[in-house]
Parts: sequence; C-alpha cells; structure tokens
Amino acid sequence: MTYSPALLALFATDVGNLIAQTGPVAKIVLAILLLFSVLSWSIILSKGTKFRRMRAKSGRFLRAFRKAAGRLQDVSAVSEQFKPSPLVSVFEGGYDEFRRQSGGIGGPRNLASVQRAVQIAASEEMTQMESRLPWLATTGAVTPFVGLFGTVWGIIDAFQGLGNAGAATLRAVAPGISEALITTAAGLFTAIPAVIGYNHYMQQIREFGARMDDFGLELLNVVDRPAAQAQPARTRESVVLEER
Repeated sequence: MTYSPALLALFATDVGNLIAQTGPVAKIVLAILLLFSVLSWSIILSKGTKFRRMRAKSGRFLRAFRKAAGRLQDVSAVSEQFKPSPLVSVFEGGYDEFRRQSGGIGGPRNLASVQRAVQIAASEEMTQMESRLPWLATTGAVTPFVGLFGTVWGIIDAFQGLGNAGAATLRAVAPGISEALITTAAGLFTAIPAVIGYNHYMQQIREFGARMDDFGLELLNVVDRPAAQAQPARTRESVVLEER
C-alpha cells in the first residue's frame, strides 16, 4: 500500500494543527518527548551502523586468524585493519601478555595470566558496546509516563472546559481530549522504537560476547600449543636421566 505525497502532506498538516492547538503544558510535554526521540534515534542509527561493521570485520578477522595457522606475529601485523572488530581487542590483549612472558617464542610461562588478559579485553569491549544503550531503556520506561502526564493534564482541561461551559457539549471537551490523545500517541511513538532497539542490540551484544569467549578459548589453544608440544620432550629427557 502506497501513500501519495499529497496525502502525507495533509496528514502532516493535521498533526501540526493539533499540536498548534494544544496548551503550554502539552507543548512542553511534546518538546520533552521530541528530545527523547531524537536522542534515541541517533543512538539506534549509530549503533546499527557500528554493529554491522563489527560483524563484517569480525568474520574477516576470524578467517585471517585461522588461515595464519598459529603464526600470531603475522596476525598481529595485520590486525589493525580489522578494527573495530571486538575480536581484535581480545587478540591484542592476549597476545601482548603472551609476548611479555615469552617474547613470542615458545609457550607462555603462565597461561592463566594470558587467559585473564583475554577476559579483561573482552569485558572492556562489552562495556564499550553497551555504552549509551541505557538511554534507550530509560526512554522506553519513562516516555510513556511523560505522555500519560500530558494525557492527564488534557483530561483536566477537558473537565474545566466542561465546567465553564455549563453543559456537556463536544465543543467544551474537544480541546482537552485532543491534547490527551496527541501526547499519548507521542509517548508511544517515542517509547516503542527505543524498546525495540534496546532489546535488539542487547541480543547482538550477547552474541558478540559469545563469539569473544569462543575466540578467546581458540587463542589460548594456539598460545598453549608450543608448551604442549614441548612437554613430551621434557618428559623423555627426565626419563633418560633417571635411567642413567
């Protein structure tokens, strides 16, 4: 179903007339809801763009990491081009700790410290991804009540108009009812996208968290592999010494 530009213009004109006829309290309520809506949509659009880039870069980085077949120095040399993937930060956190311990040669002296470095990097990435999302949750929770306040105020105006008119006529209550309806609609219009965006992005963050945990375990396997390979040699050497 398509709408003609003339019909959309007529709808916009009607809404504009309704807003123009509202009282000062309703206008303040609508201004507050507009501020919430603008900030929420800016967060929704910016997070959507950022998460799409992160997902694409993460897939490419993971393929490059696995293609390197354990050559961590080669991965480190090209990791910068895969930002803003959170997997890059997890890799750099673990690799920096591994390099401090062993200089990039052999196995780490303390694998637990490498694991902690990976977990710290993943936690920092989770915190960064969750930034500004509480505003969406606040918008979804608060704006319906802000709209409800405008609704209650409009009903109060409607009853005052009814009392001043001295008769139950539509002309007496119509302005207050229109204020009530327009603020209610504005509150829902502001809250619904914010709630949808918050839930959607929190689900994506949980998916990124799972991917970072899996990649961290994969990185630890690669880091620990030289130590595991060296262990049989040390065992054989100790056996030879005991035989002597």
